[in-house]
Amino acid sequence: MDHRDAVSSFLRSRRDKITPEQAGLPVYGQRRVPGLRRGEVATLAGVSVEYYTRLERGNLRGVSDSVLDALAQALRLGDTERMYLYDLARAAGPVPAARTRREVRPTVRPSVARIVEGMPELPAYVMNNRLDTLAANRLGRALYSEMYADPTCGANVARFAFLNAAARRFYTDWERMARFAVGALRIEAGKNPYDRDLSNLIGELSTRSDAFRVMWGSQDVHVFRQSTKLLHHPLVGDLELDQETMSLPDESGLSVVVYSAPPGTAAEDGLKLLASWSATTGQERDAESTGEPSPRQP
Repeated sequence: MDHRDAVSSFLRSRRDKITPEQAGLPVYGQRRVPGLRRGEVATLAGVSVEYYTRLERGNLRGVSDSVLDALAQALRLGDTERMYLYDLARAAGPVPAARTRREVRPTVRPSVARIVEGMPELPAYVMNNRLDTLAANRLGRALYSEMYADPTCGANVARFAFLNAAARRFYTDWERMARFAVGALRIEAGKNPYDRDLSNLIGELSTRSDAFRVMWGSQDVHVFRQSTKLLHHPLVGDLELDQETMSLPDESGLSVVVYSAPPGTAAEDGLKLLASWSATTGQERDAESTGEPSPRQP
């Protein structure tokens, strides 16, 4: 992803979303742009039109925090959008020598893997900023059984969402989830524009999925935190689960994602049924690997 193009497209898309009325500006005559003009954004941000034009052409090098704050206020950016703008500005600086080398991929520490495995009643997995699931407990693999059954997904949530037809059945609110995934990848692209694996993933999805290409063009950003997921599992049916995403306190960029259901709900019963099924099939796989009789064999 070209950095200047990313900056230019983001700023244009944000000013296109704001009307003069929303910005408290007078309207004169017929307008040819859907939102604010460049000059109007410059006035609201307290900079010259020439300077703002330079910014919107993708040149954020050397821009001060005060200008970024004024620009974020003029464009009415939310917290996530403001963070993304700052990431774009940081990435506009000189390329650190470390980034010119191929980055070492973070691995899941054994202690983190034990924590995930130690929650047998809750689906849990470890995810990186490219939405790869690097480790999952048995119930997590059972919940995402269709993703893990497709080797072309590479255990990547975005590939599953856009390239596997089963995802549109699995995610009851598929479009919302898909837009969140695209927004999360855009946030990561702003932070790490030199991540070759991320660029390859975005290129692959843009080439193979019209839906991804359209959503990527919207310039929206998103950070996974807590949310409610509406899922339809092929074995246990509809599940309404609470999702919590907890970033690890290091520089790995990894997060632990955990699903849960409120007590006494149909979703809790569904998770118990799924846990029972996954435990049985897991024992059968273990038996097959050792040559011993499976639990279902007399």
